[in-house]
Amino acid sequence: MLTAGKRLAVFSIREGKGGSIWVRAGSAFVNKDGSLNVLLDVLPLDGKLHVREAAEKRDTATVGGRYASELSLESSPVGGHS
Repeated sequence: MLTAGKRLAVFSIREGKGGSIWVRAGSAFVNKDGSLNVLLDVLPLDGKLHVREAAEKRDTATVGGRYASELSLESSPVGGHS
């Protein structure tokens, strides 16, 4: 339930070879009137965002059950940069 002061996590979900890749895109906060303030650190490539209640300690993105920090460069989507 969305109550005032609740902290939410904002993700961009991309489909990769090994499954879904959840990238933390920012945070959101519920206002007293039930509206949301969304603070983005990145912009999604496809224009879609997923908002859910923030977990206590595990707001880290996962890939097929793995933390995003465990990904190698080969399995991460790269935008043509070397």
